[in-house]
Amino acid sequence: MTFPWIYPIRAVQALFGVIVIGLTGYVVSTFYYRWSYSDTVNFLLFLGCWTAFVAVPYLSITPIWFPRLAHHYVIPAVEVITMIFWFAGFIAMGAMLPPPRWCHGSVCSSLQAATVFGAFEWVLFAVTSYFGIVDLMHHRGGAKTHTNVQMGV
Repeated sequence: MTFPWIYPIRAVQALFGVIVIGLTGYVVSTFYYRWSYSDTVNFLLFLGCWTAFVAVPYLSITPIWFPRLAHHYVIPAVEVITMIFWFAGFIAMGAMLPPPRWCHGSVCSSLQAATVFGAFEWVLFAVTSYFGIVDLMHHRGGAKTHTNVQMGV
């Protein structure tokens, strides 16, 4: 029995989500009382929490231990929604940040790193979304009826 390739991808997705939580949490804790910060930082913080604690556990644990909860339409939907969220998050953060030559200090560097990890998350979820949609297209016909069912057996 071979080890499925999706589990290392899910582990990396969860790890990157935790990294984004740490980076954006640092920015929020630094600016919470002194200055205002963008809602984009809050959105990336939400995305890290959503990815690490909701999406990845659902996508990796549910098909194995709770197959009745792993609906064949819900899994690609969670993949695609999470991919769209990460795309919107890292693009919005990248548009908000100053150019690298003007970005000095740990807060700006943390936001740059969160943007890069957000882009990596988007790529990972784009790949897994593709395979989720391909799997959905193969199972779209539903269960095939059997013509040789023996009711008395």
